[in-house]
Amino acid sequence: MPEQNTQFDAIVIGSGISGGWAAKELCEKGLKTLVLERGRNVVHKKDYPTANFNPWDMPHRGKIPPPEMDLDPIVSNCYAYKEDTKHFFVKDHEHPYVQEKPFSWIRGYQVGGKSLLWARQTQRWSKYDFEAPLRDGFAVDWPIRYKDIDPWYSYVEKFAGISGNKDGLEVLPDGEFLPAWEMNCVEKILQEKIMQAYPDRHVIQGRCAHLTEPTSEHLAQGRGQCMARKLCERGCPFGAYFSSNSSTIPAAEKTGNLHLITHAVVESIIYDESTQKATGVSVVDALTHEVTVYKAKIIFVNAACLNTNLILLNSKSNRFPNGLGNDNGLLGKYIAFHNYRGNITAAFNGPIDQYYYGRRPTQVMMPSFKNVLKQETDFLRGYMVHFSASRAGRPNVDGVGAAFKEAITEPGDWSIYMMMQGETIPKETNQVSLSEYERDNWGIPQLVVSVEYDENDEKLLQDFFKEGKAMLEKAGCTKINTWDSKQPPGLDIHEMGGVRMGKDPNTSLLNQFNQLHHCKNVFVTDGACMTSTGNQNPSLTFMALTARAADYAAAQLKEGLL
Repeated sequence: MPEQNTQFDAIVIGSGISGGWAAKELCEKGLKTLVLERGRNVVHKKDYPTANFNPWDMPHRGKIPPPEMDLDPIVSNCYAYKEDTKHFFVKDHEHPYVQEKPFSWIRGYQVGGKSLLWARQTQRWSKYDFEAPLRDGFAVDWPIRYKDIDPWYSYVEKFAGISGNKDGLEVLPDGEFLPAWEMNCVEKILQEKIMQAYPDRHVIQGRCAHLTEPTSEHLAQGRGQCMARKLCERGCPFGAYFSSNSSTIPAAEKTGNLHLITHAVVESIIYDESTQKATGVSVVDALTHEVTVYKAKIIFVNAACLNTNLILLNSKSNRFPNGLGNDNGLLGKYIAFHNYRGNITAAFNGPIDQYYYGRRPTQVMMPSFKNVLKQETDFLRGYMVHFSASRAGRPNVDGVGAAFKEAITEPGDWSIYMMMQGETIPKETNQVSLSEYERDNWGIPQLVVSVEYDENDEKLLQDFFKEGKAMLEKAGCTKINTWDSKQPPGLDIHEMGGVRMGKDPNTSLLNQFNQLHHCKNVFVTDGACMTSTGNQNPSLTFMALTARAADYAAAQLKEGLL
């Protein structure tokens, strides 16, 4: 394996939400940083080919034709996978994996990763989330508490730009917010009626990574105000939502310390037994299959949860025959995710003389209200509720001519959509491993995924149906219908765990600063590091943990401790 002559201070594996933050922070602290991205380059604005397409500009009007869906049935189930966005998604047939149990692995291999595709919902964790495993006796105790990450939440929120209200809730702490999006008239009615009937439940406007009123810091990034187009997954030419491409990668580039290599498939991390440190990474060129070794003093693994597990499991040596840092045999285990299976629709007799403006990029939400302060049910933890009110695009009318055209300009009746986002409990049997026989196109073992729901998930789902239906009835809704999507794990795209943080090296892989217990110059700050999942959207926490870990790593390196 020919060695690269260039010696870097830091290597970041992956350029998605957490990798972008690692690159920005390390570069801004003066570290010569190599970012390795296994996919192609995507430059902000320049490489958003469908950003301003009209429906008639696409051969299938935005739909994926059946032959393509049959070829890639897993990614075709993703809500954002459409004709105008498919170039940002990994195709099933090109990147296979082994499903011991059904699992939908949704991926984006390009600079920016899934930061181009995420749903952009951002909520802080509360003290109850970090204390939950110790209190309720599942997983292991987090090595940090809310007070440790609070200032880092503020730090990343200011740079990324998060819209929301100061709601004053202990269960969902406030952040550094831009002005919030507004609820429409029916959502305000439901908010009032639900909170009257349930004083302990808080209906608030969703918080999201969209610039409602850009600050001078955002304008300096070259970003602009959100136009409420709801075409976000195409890539936003305004830079109005946070992505690595519009925000952190350009910030890293401005320092002159960033070196970005694309089509770089990381095979493994190289460990030196004499120094008890990682010395670099082995990389397969995705196009030529040439193998190159890149060296650095510190390594941040931000390949997204399951790929991060794969890389570490494949990083074998005499010292670590079962994967880097894996003395306790827990690497790849305790994978968790979010339960999205619960859905409810309803009708509402709302004002027919009122409508709403634009396509708001967030929904109304209700923080978890089950098992928050103490254990109250026969299932562990709880769920967040998201809902929205809307009017049908047009009434069902027949005919042709002027009367028909005028009729379809009128909006239809009001309807309600409600969904759950439930916490799943990490357990050892939910795990990933390396295939002994199957390899990918670069000779790397395919990932074997063995993840499923359990009885706790089923009980939580049924509780959502019961409580959601009751709340909508109290609010005056009719025609309430509940349904279980029965989607497999993974389609939530919130996989977490496998390289969890903890206080004890016997029961965890990472310490309180996201360092591998047994290889101090390797850091993991993407979803793989999570000890538990909470029920909030996780990306904001990944950002904060990454900024915190990068600050620590740079200081340790400067002091000669890494």
